[in-house]
Amino acid sequence: MPFRLRRYPVQPAAAAAQDAQKNLERPSAQDIYEQVANNARQELGRSSISLAISGLAGGIFMGLSALGNAIAIALLTTPGTAPTAKIFFIGKMFYPLGFIVVILGRSQLFTENTLYPVALVLAEKKHFWKTLRLWATVLPANVLGALAFAVIAALTTALKPEIVQSLAGLGLEAIHNPPATIFWSGVMGGWIIATVAWLVSGSHSITGSVMIIWMLTFVVGLGNFAHCIATSGEILTAILIGKAAWSTYPIWLLPAVAGNICGGVGMVTLLEYGQVIYGGDADAEAIAPHIKEEVKAEESAKA
Repeated sequence: MPFRLRRYPVQPAAAAAQDAQKNLERPSAQDIYEQVANNARQELGRSSISLAISGLAGGIFMGLSALGNAIAIALLTTPGTAPTAKIFFIGKMFYPLGFIVVILGRSQLFTENTLYPVALVLAEKKHFWKTLRLWATVLPANVLGALAFAVIAALTTALKPEIVQSLAGLGLEAIHNPPATIFWSGVMGGWIIATVAWLVSGSHSITGSVMIIWMLTFVVGLGNFAHCIATSGEILTAILIGKAAWSTYPIWLLPAVAGNICGGVGMVTLLEYGQVIYGGDADAEAIAPHIKEEVKAEESAKA
């Protein structure tokens, strides 16, 4: 079924800001889809160098998820004993830090891009090759950023030894899973992160966005679901201090990436696209928020 994205007339910045404050009703699936597609169009218009730098920053910032988790575990664990389930629970409360910084700071994160550009491609097929370019640029840049974080954590004196050991322990726990488990765990992780991207696109405030990101990514951490970038910093730290072989990283990364893609694209992007197309929103004549106010004013005047 053909689908055309809406194009709203450009408003002055002041008027747009005023409308954003007035139009606080719950957005429809169509409204969120439009925002997602417009975000994707902006990202696909960026140069490869810009995407790579942003992806590198995103990979480094995602180290905050591993770092916050590891610091909490190290501080709460009695020396010579193993962390308890309660300590792990508290540590996971800091897992969303990296996602909050990356998503709100608009750095490139590969798992977010299982939603944005794919949603645009479903409506406008001409963006297919640009999407592949974005993926091929952002994923390696994210991994390189995760490696940079791991180098600082493992090969410098920036962190206390017990924190480094906690980081490595989290990485060892991830790579000890069989590939099938990593894949399906990645499906769950990709599904949740793409859902975060979808909901943030429909949020009206920074506070609301922070709450959405924190609650859902906390579940990712609590369930130990594979995330190809957030977990990379932990695994690479374990490798750099000699607790794991380099060969273990690609063995973990490939099924994790595949799972994240399947979860993000299959369980969020395609389903939300179907909701918009077949739910009646796309067939209705949509009215922009600022036009709605004008229509209401005209109707009031006539009455």
